[in-house]
Amino acid sequence: MSGLKVSFVLQPYTGNMPPHELSQGPKLIYKEATKILAHEKAEEILKKTIKLNDKERKEYGVWHRMGLANKHLGQTVTPLIRKKYFVLGLLGNCNSLSGMLAGLQNSGNPGKPLSVGLIWLDAHGDFNTPETTLSGWLGGMPVAVASGKCLHRLRKQAGLNPPISTQNIIMMGLRDVDPLEQELIHNSFITAFSTEKLIEKNKMIKESLHQLSNRVEMIYVHIDLDVLDASCIPGHDFEVPKGLTPSQLSESLKFIMKSEKVKALGIASFPTAKYGREKSMESTKILISGAIQGLKERFNV
Repeated sequence: MSGLKVSFVLQPYTGNMPPHELSQGPKLIYKEATKILAHEKAEEILKKTIKLNDKERKEYGVWHRMGLANKHLGQTVTPLIRKKYFVLGLLGNCNSLSGMLAGLQNSGNPGKPLSVGLIWLDAHGDFNTPETTLSGWLGGMPVAVASGKCLHRLRKQAGLNPPISTQNIIMMGLRDVDPLEQELIHNSFITAFSTEKLIEKNKMIKESLHQLSNRVEMIYVHIDLDVLDASCIPGHDFEVPKGLTPSQLSESLKFIMKSEKVKALGIASFPTAKYGREKSMESTKILISGAIQGLKERFNV
């Protein structure tokens, strides 16, 4: 496929306690995703894997090590963007958000951070703060962290500075949001669309995407696989019913990927348990295929 360069970036760190600190999900997806890219005859395919060095692995605190991993993630993504690769992040979970955003933000001239927009596809808002969270789980806070609502040290550790503007965040597919989290989303002027509107390809969605593209220099698209209906992603830690089918989301990705401002896509939280893995992988492959089809149309190949 002439004209399309893709780099896979595998980020296994999750911010969870051992033995769940490292996810096998990125490796599992990569094995199948390379077959899709080979079939599409991509011009060039790279693979990068995020690793902590020996000293960093001994650092105390899984949140701290998550920050270090995100620093490496951002530093890996930045040169790839500069070299015109489309970055496909295969992520242990959504805690990698700040690293992916930092990679895009810092890909311009040194010392001049770029404005980055976020398209967030998830059953959850992940917009809790330590003050609003009901669970205390870091995985429920990534968007709040990235937008400067909390845990500033963790965000800056990833290299994301300044935080992204909440007015440049579009959330789609939310259907399991805590009450105080929902209030925070509303008061932050985030644009949010229901699963139904996404399926319908609502005109308001297209206009919002167009406006976002005009406001920012780059866009990152992030998918937590629980945005899909629970029946399509068995074994996910946070299955939520009444979600998108893989085909429905694939069609939306085709449209989103046509925007020249979209420079990276992240796929997070692949369920690694053997039960249901085959079905979950088929769902994930459909999403990747949809994204690649959209990129092909963008590059006229």
